[in-house]
Amino acid sequence: MILRKATISDKETVWEILQQAIAQRKRDGSDQWQHGYPNAETVQDDIENDYAYVLVDQQEILAYAALIFGEEPAYQEIKGKWLSEGDYAVVHRVATSDASKGKGVATHFFKMIEDLCKEKNVPSIKVDTNFDNVPMMKILDKLGYSYCGEIFFIGAFRRAYEKVLSEEI
Repeated sequence: MILRKATISDKETVWEILQQAIAQRKRDGSDQWQHGYPNAETVQDDIENDYAYVLVDQQEILAYAALIFGEEPAYQEIKGKWLSEGDYAVVHRVATSDASKGKGVATHFFKMIEDLCKEKNVPSIKVDTNFDNVPMMKILDKLGYSYCGEIFFIGAFRRAYEKVLSEEI
């Protein structure tokens, strides 16, 4: 499997994977991603801003995330405390294809994102998720992300996590 930046030719597949994730959140009884975000324009913006990354296995896209090297304005105010104050990467809009669910793809994807951050000497990764997104919380816990508090993002409070990589760089 490889991690690479998504291109405009990946847009439809990425959007399809996000739609699968949106439907899964709805089946799980969640309100997350049920009000028009993310959408196809979000994917387009991610690609144009070089935020869009995909996990590919033998030419098949298995997962998608927006990986932002820089500040997330919503993270400036937290009810709680971040582990670090310096540079960080932000992971948003993580989604895996229905065909790859239950195979450890999301965990592998996060590990590859961490490796990329280490290569770029980014000392920390911050991520948020909905309070009822149990699968994401399990992945973050398994990979050693620390719960730091709550942030307000896209109209709602969300759980905020951080993993400091600096000792590993």
